[in-house]
Amino acid sequence: MNKQLICGDIGGTKTLLQAAEIRDGQARELFSRRYDNHKFATFSEILQDFLNRTGERNSLLSACFAVAGPVVTQQAKLTNLPWQISSNDISTEFSIPSVKLINDFEAAALGIESLSSGDMATLQAGQSVAHSMRVVLGAGTGMGVAWLTWLEGRYFAVPTEAGHMDFAPTSEQQIQLLETLHNKFGHVSVERLLSGSGLTNIFKFLQLSSPTASNLAPIHLEDDSGATITTLALTHHHPIAIKSIQLFAEIYGAYAGNLALAGLTRGGVYIAGGIAPKIISILKLDGFMQAFRAKGRFSDLMLEFPVFIITNPEVSLLGAKQEARRLLNSHS
Repeated sequence: MNKQLICGDIGGTKTLLQAAEIRDGQARELFSRRYDNHKFATFSEILQDFLNRTGERNSLLSACFAVAGPVVTQQAKLTNLPWQISSNDISTEFSIPSVKLINDFEAAALGIESLSSGDMATLQAGQSVAHSMRVVLGAGTGMGVAWLTWLEGRYFAVPTEAGHMDFAPTSEQQIQLLETLHNKFGHVSVERLLSGSGLTNIFKFLQLSSPTASNLAPIHLEDDSGATITTLALTHHHPIAIKSIQLFAEIYGAYAGNLALAGLTRGGVYIAGGIAPKIISILKLDGFMQAFRAKGRFSDLMLEFPVFIITNPEVSLLGAKQEARRLLNSHS
């Protein structure tokens, strides 16, 4: 009997599920499907629909799901959805012997090993040191961060909630931006700037404060309008949208540099998330890397860290698949 597994990436807005079969030591994809989360009251409804479509379940032995939120004792409450998920409940409800939940950026970190050179764009080659610390960060619905540390012959991923660290402004304009958001939110985390809603916060700030805006009709946006702003900038060349993405890139670069210093990530800094591939032309300009390197006495050290943008949108799914295979091997 061939062994089957399920892997999934449960984000703030969408869920990707994939069924795979292990044959001759290789994982062969059987079926994949994308779901819009707002159409379902629970994750169980999505999984039930997926399993109904895949058919045969008797050989299903393991499942791993990457979740956009903290995982504590194999239970997760999604940061941007009112869903609560338990690996034990899934195992019982769907008769899957081994089920594991991992943080979505823990999964993205694990997925790096499965990427090819075509799945990444290089911002800085740096001087990579084998088996050194790595960090994966990415702006999307929120800001995710995970470390990768070498142990017992392979990389282990360490999930974090570093996206909720304090935002540290690096210019007079960014100080004004911090003050504006502090008046609105109180605590201003990095995620208030580096996410879809964060890009919207930046746009709204510049629309009120930039001299350029006085000559333009105001644009009213929903709280999370990052995709709209990106289109305004890259397709319609709207000046405030362009300035917003440029400022976003500078803040992004500075934060990535902070994480590189925190972990001495000589194994690489990997920019993931849904936003980076869409604005890769902006991130390749000077603003991101200049902000990354602008660390005073340690600016020369910053040149040594490799920096990449992950362009494969399924990196978290790849990591979840790796973990599902480990579960399957343990079960065997």
